[in-house]
Amino acid sequence: MHYRSSASLLGLPLVHVAIGAPDGSDAKRGVARGWIAVGDISFGVVLSVGGLAAGGISVGGLSLGILSLAGVSLGIWSVGGLALGLFAVGGGAIAVWAAEGGLAVACEYAIGGLALGRHANTDVARAYLASSPFFDVALRAMRHARWLPLLAAVVPIGLALSRWSRRKRTAD
Repeated sequence: MHYRSSASLLGLPLVHVAIGAPDGSDAKRGVARGWIAVGDISFGVVLSVGGLAAGGISVGGLSLGILSLAGVSLGIWSVGGLALGLFAVGGGAIAVWAAEGGLAVACEYAIGGLALGRHANTDVARAYLASSPFFDVALRAMRHARWLPLLAAVVPIGLALSRWSRRKRTAD
């Protein structure tokens, strides 16, 4: 499925969806680039959703972003199975400043089954993480992570239905 909005900003489409190879292409995967990008491989300035996703807010199997949610997540604020960032939450969370997870490694604050850091599993670390809006939201998100694949499916389906509806109206 491929969709590119007609509206663009600074040469990038507002929305670009590229799932699967384009018709007549030798490519094996769809590559989406735009302000909002959804694809097998996606690069989105604001939002990127894909198997490999990079952008401001990135959601995917492997993602790189300012806010990153993924199986393997790299970002300033990172949430995932393996989360690497300035602040990280995940099964394995490795952070420069603060981390929470099964394995939590951080220079300063770490909370977890195995925690390594200046303040590891201490009241100081608990107080810091409890006062952080990121950790509050990230831990809530982790409790509902099973719904993330649904989000990844709903966006392309919604765009496909919108495109189909527009074509039908134009044909009538």
